[in-house]
Amino acid sequence: MGATSELPGSVLFCCDYNAVRSPMAEGLLKQHVGQKIYVQSAGVKKDLEIDGFAIAVCQEIGVELSRHRVRTMDEMLEWGDDLESYDLIVALSPASQRRALEFTRFAALDVEYWPIIDPTGLGESREDKLAAYRQARDQIMERIRARFPLEGAPS
Repeated sequence: MGATSELPGSVLFCCDYNAVRSPMAEGLLKQHVGQKIYVQSAGVKKDLEIDGFAIAVCQEIGVELSRHRVRTMDEMLEWGDDLESYDLIVALSPASQRRALEFTRFAALDVEYWPIIDPTGLGESREDKLAAYRQARDQIMERIRARFPLEGAPS
């Protein structure tokens, strides 16, 4: 799938808990495109708060996640956020891909699946854990640069 020349107006990133991959993707895309795209993230389940390692590895590159509030897709619907109004949903886990496809069954909405490693539980030492989270962060950033190319932006 090649990059499209037109950026979507709004993107929703989703993963299992909205605690690691989807908030990282939300923060990274916001840093990459600024105000050009409306970006949110959500999870399928809500058992966790924002992950400290995710906060740390994003802070290393100037992306602030510490104020991120974890939310689920169901909560977004309850709060009146119409998931069908997003131009693109990017699922970062198999469970979130299934959930996104359920939401979009009757909507003309693109769902993309980006298989990003789940760094939780990887590594023994703090340094090993940070390395796993950096790998996930960098995988997301590569996908963002390829999918949302900006004129004049470094690639």
